[in-house]
Amino acid sequence: MFTGIVAGMGRINHIEGKEVIRIVIDFSMVSTEGLAEGASVSVDGVCLTVVEIDGQMVSFDVIPETLSLTTLGEKTEGHWINLERALKVGDELGGHILSGHILGVGEIIERSTGEEHLDILIDCPSDVMKFVQEKGYIAIDGISLTVGQVDEGGFSLHLIPETLRFTTIGGKGLGEHVNIEVDSMTQTIVSTVEKILGERV
Repeated sequence: MFTGIVAGMGRINHIEGKEVIRIVIDFSMVSTEGLAEGASVSVDGVCLTVVEIDGQMVSFDVIPETLSLTTLGEKTEGHWINLERALKVGDELGGHILSGHILGVGEIIERSTGEEHLDILIDCPSDVMKFVQEKGYIAIDGISLTVGQVDEGGFSLHLIPETLRFTTIGGKGLGEHVNIEVDSMTQTIVSTVEKILGERV
């Protein structure tokens, strides 16, 4: 489990393989103390398993389904990504509970910057939009955020300087894609209501 409080950014050092690919990430900005093979790490919001550790270089294997359903299939060597170590018992829960299971991929379609903030509008898949609520929690590339305004095709986010400093989202441009996860409680409530209403018809 994760909280959406990104520990820092990592740089993709190497990618190899054809179907199942191995991604080697430089963890120089994130502590690897206590990190072991088999541990779970959120990589741009995607839960991956550590398969090898060589100093600050940490390797993950990614299967074709994950590559096709998330933005990881678009990454190349040199890309920066958000990293979060798995939640441990006793850790402070600063964001909200996340599983690292991506619901869909959105696209940045508007971007407005101010002196100390960034507003973005994300075009969201329709099957994911039903779970998105104004002022509700959402995870974008593994970052726990609060939803701004919601319309039929997407939603806005208002980003503060702290988020821009410690994550990759400030460097995302128009047309770029992001991973979207909605917490499981919201998914369960919406799906249950849909089921009840469907049975009444």
